[in-house]
Amino acid sequence: MLDLKFIRENTEKVKAGLQARRACLPAGRAPVDLSRLLKLDTDRRALIGKLDELKAEKNAANQAIGRMVKDKLDPKLKIASMKQTASQIDALQPAINKVEEDIDRILMTIPNIPHASVPVGGLEANQEISRWGKPPTFDFKPKTHIELAEHLDIIDFQRGAKLSGSNFILYKDLGARLVRALVNFMLDLHTKEHGYREMLPPVLVNTAAMTGTGQLPKMKEDMYYLPDDDLYLIPTAEVPVTNIHRDETLHEEDLPLYYTAYTVCFRREAGSYGKDTRGLMRVHQFDKVELVKFVKPENSYHELESLLTDARRVFEILEIPYRVILLSSGDLSFAAAKCYDIEVYASGLDQWLEASSCSNFENFQARRANIAYKGKDGKRKGFVHTLNGSGVALPRTMIAILENYQTKNGDVIVPPALRPYMGGVEMIKKKF
Repeated sequence: MLDLKFIRENTEKVKAGLQARRACLPAGRAPVDLSRLLKLDTDRRALIGKLDELKAEKNAANQAIGRMVKDKLDPKLKIASMKQTASQIDALQPAINKVEEDIDRILMTIPNIPHASVPVGGLEANQEISRWGKPPTFDFKPKTHIELAEHLDIIDFQRGAKLSGSNFILYKDLGARLVRALVNFMLDLHTKEHGYREMLPPVLVNTAAMTGTGQLPKMKEDMYYLPDDDLYLIPTAEVPVTNIHRDETLHEEDLPLYYTAYTVCFRREAGSYGKDTRGLMRVHQFDKVELVKFVKPENSYHELESLLTDARRVFEILEIPYRVILLSSGDLSFAAAKCYDIEVYASGLDQWLEASSCSNFENFQARRANIAYKGKDGKRKGFVHTLNGSGVALPRTMIAILENYQTKNGDVIVPPALRPYMGGVEMIKKKF
């Protein structure tokens, strides 16, 4: 959430940021009404000013009544005047509360402002900034992961749909084992080599948690909601892990804090359609290892580059070709100030597929979730900066492994780094 004072004092900068994000006129939604917000802010400050005046009058009257009683004077008129002032105070407070509720409602709908280094524009303005590895070459036409999975009988798309509906997946045998191997490999990498502390959070969270990281109210239609319990299935471990410190004040000497977590994630993907919904491309339930950082503001962009390096390392060890994309202002998520996507190459589909996003939210989430920090002197210094990255998401990583490591006869070589987690299995072959 943006600071109201910042918006008031930097209105043109905020307007420019919203224009750059194309957030002033989001498709199918009313524009962000900054003029109404600023008018409400002016009204709120005027009402608070009036309230302060009335409270001062009431205090002065109380003191005068005390003196009159001491001097044995009749305070009846002064008491009546004070009661009238008290009634005005009582009447004014609900009006202030209503204005503040309206202000908070608008603030919750305003996205973060892009960092100055973010290219302005839509998808066409995204910038490839680096590339690692070379796409494999084959002396045969490579199969897609769907063909390979069905040939090897390691993913059952039909039975997954029978159990839960379209875009739910049933992994089998070495397919299930490969998922488990990837999770364990990534958790070991991030905890042992990158210095993250492992967490295992709930996959059901409350409204406050979803609001704190910015999923609500904007993306409610994409979430699985349990109305009887007022709980949401998490779309990413970013939500529970970031909210570990909601309504807390951290100690400066403890920063930065690095957390990693494996969770199952759930997204409705409302409105998705077409060929990208087949196979593992866009599923409702998926596995992911997440990276979350709480850092001092002055270090957050250095920490973003470090976070990106940690996520990239997963693909380098697995020897999966990838490229890094700096997202444009129009392609940023609601809460992000800057974001890199890591796209892996998949030979069968002949496509680059997003498998990780690494974002700096600056103090946007911390302000919503009230995560502050204080110095050694005990004085509050402001809000921390939060960052998160996929470290990494499994579905498209699985696609890349299956399609890039395939052989002519349809077997799949297990990446060397995963073999210890696969009990030494070097090749996934058709059983029957």
